[in-house]
Amino acid sequence: MSLAVVAPIRSRPLLESPQDIADFEQDLLSEFVLARAAAGIADETISGDVDALMEVRGWCGRPLWELIPTDLDRFFGEDQRRLATLTKVRKAQSLATYFEFLEVRHQADIHAATGVLVQCPVDEINRSRGKTNMRVRIPPPAADVDRLFAGWRDDLHSARKYAPSVRNYTACRLASLIGPRVSELCLLEVHDIRWDLGTFGKVLLRGKGSRGQKKERLVPLINGSRELLEWWLQGPRWEFDGHLDEPVHRCSPPSAAIPVAAASA
Repeated sequence: MSLAVVAPIRSRPLLESPQDIADFEQDLLSEFVLARAAAGIADETISGDVDALMEVRGWCGRPLWELIPTDLDRFFGEDQRRLATLTKVRKAQSLATYFEFLEVRHQADIHAATGVLVQCPVDEINRSRGKTNMRVRIPPPAADVDRLFAGWRDDLHSARKYAPSVRNYTACRLASLIGPRVSELCLLEVHDIRWDLGTFGKVLLRGKGSRGQKKERLVPLINGSRELLEWWLQGPRWEFDGHLDEPVHRCSPPSAAIPVAAASA
């Protein structure tokens, strides 16, 4: 993204002609882009913000600083109603960020030049709500996590189907200890465990990147994950079959990750 010269916009006279208003809008937007770039925001994110602002500007047909909450009620409630929730959340965030910029830096200038007191039209009533998994989640204390898995492990032998229960327990406990992705658990095999690397040993996790390319990473067997895998291989793994060295086909369901891994080394 290239940068343009940003004209100073303080101490402007009252705007009268449509061209004066358009120039003022452009100066504000240019300074906004420059400020976001100075903050280290990625070019793609800045472009997304600008696209959202231009879309709302085209929809309302007047300067953005004139928007009020009821305008966005109609924009998101009617014009954008059928769009994906995440798309609306991103547009609302772009608008909120831009209006924060206007209020912090140019509220007085805009009021002096237009007579409008800038107010962010995105409020707690019309703000697009993301899905639950998009909100900030506070993880439980480590002691609670340990108590959960300790109780789960104690109940394994009373499970109606021991083999899948112990497999699921091992997969979930490993995820809690070293944080592999579900896709990485699905591809895990016994020979991916490198007992001799590092102080604790390491495990090779294989998955896919954001563009579909294959990615691999070595993760240390810390936080008790080595002991967990040793326990799995020394006992529960044999509940599935006795052919440790015979390859089998991989399965994609997350619940099948651990037994497939164990049997395929």
